[in-house]
Amino acid sequence: MIALLVRFVLGPLARALYRPEVRGVENVPATGPVLLAANHRAALDTGVITFATPRQVKFLGKAEYFVGKTLKGRLMAGFLGGLGYIPVERGNAQAGLAALEAARKVLDAGGVFAIYPEGTRSLDGRLHRGHTGVGALALATGAKVVPVALTGTENLQPEGARIPRLAKISITFGKPLDFSRYEGQDYAPAIRRSVTDEVMYAILELSGQEYVDTYHKRPSEGVA
Repeated sequence: MIALLVRFVLGPLARALYRPEVRGVENVPATGPVLLAANHRAALDTGVITFATPRQVKFLGKAEYFVGKTLKGRLMAGFLGGLGYIPVERGNAQAGLAALEAARKVLDAGGVFAIYPEGTRSLDGRLHRGHTGVGALALATGAKVVPVALTGTENLQPEGARIPRLAKISITFGKPLDFSRYEGQDYAPAIRRSVTDEVMYAILELSGQEYVDTYHKRPSEGVA
């Protein structure tokens, strides 16, 4: 019920209020597994992707957001679930494997999963080196990878603002990338890196950001 509310009520309201510029939405395949790989500019990026994508999208979310016992906690969990979040633990290698497995289940079922290859949102506005999870998922599931560029979302809720503000934002969906040429090589680290770098370059072309070939340091808890 909450998922329907988010998709068919809150989504149209948000689009009418913020009037985001959406380009290339026809590049999102209508059926089959799709991996949306996006740059990450702001905490509200997930909502923007959810409201702009014609298909239901799943994301990973911190497990602690889903364990609240109070009414507020339950409402938060319900809302995040409606947005498409899947609760996962964070902070160690085992948690990282669980996150990839959760994403793989969505793609194996023919769904749409969104990932931020940088691993955290960019605090300096630049596009940073991608982690190879996006490559591992694309190779393991055969999903088409659609690069996504978000622009202006960092202005929706500047630091210290509790309520999102009106701002000019855009979201661009690039042409799907097909990595079937690497079938059977999903466990090769060099291939995962090659696929990831190709995805990051596609995002770079769409976003026009400055690229930095180093991983972005994860900000302190509560900032990402």
